[in-house]
Amino acid sequence: MRIERITKNKKQFLDLLLLADEQEDMIDRYLESGDMFALFDDDIKTVCVVTASDSETCELKNIATLKKYQGKGYARALIKFVSNYYKNNYKSMFVGTGDIPTIISFYESCGFKKSHSVRNFFTDNYDHPMFEDGIQLIDMVYLKKEL
Repeated sequence: MRIERITKNKKQFLDLLLLADEQEDMIDRYLESGDMFALFDDDIKTVCVVTASDSETCELKNIATLKKYQGKGYARALIKFVSNYYKNNYKSMFVGTGDIPTIISFYESCGFKKSHSVRNFFTDNYDHPMFEDGIQLIDMVYLKKEL
C-alpha cells in the first residue's frame, strides 16, 4: 500500500470524488486549492482532499473509496495518514457529512467528535435532493479531531 500526494491533473479522479460529493461544481470549489492524496494498493483504492480553513484548522473535504473496496480499511488508513501529515501544521481537522449514523460512527471511530451542524446545507447548496442509506441529506454535521 502506498499513498501519493497528487499535484497535477486532479480531475482524473473526478469519478471517485463524485462518490462522496455528487455535484461537480461543489467539488470545483475546493479541488484546486486543496491537497489531494491517493491511496494505492496495486491500483487506486481511495482519494481525499484536505483544505486549510485557517492557520489552526484544516478540513477533510472529500474522501471516497471505490465501492468494491469499501469496508476494507482504506479510508481509515488514509485518514490516519493525513492526520499525521498535518499534525505539525494544524491543531485540528474538521470533516463535514450528512446526518447518517453509519458515516458519523465511522468518523468517530477515526477519532473525530461531533462539533456543530449547518442547517439546510445540502438543500441550500445542491441542485437536487441527495440521499444516503435511504435518508435525505439536509443538514451538514461537522466532526472535529485534534491533531
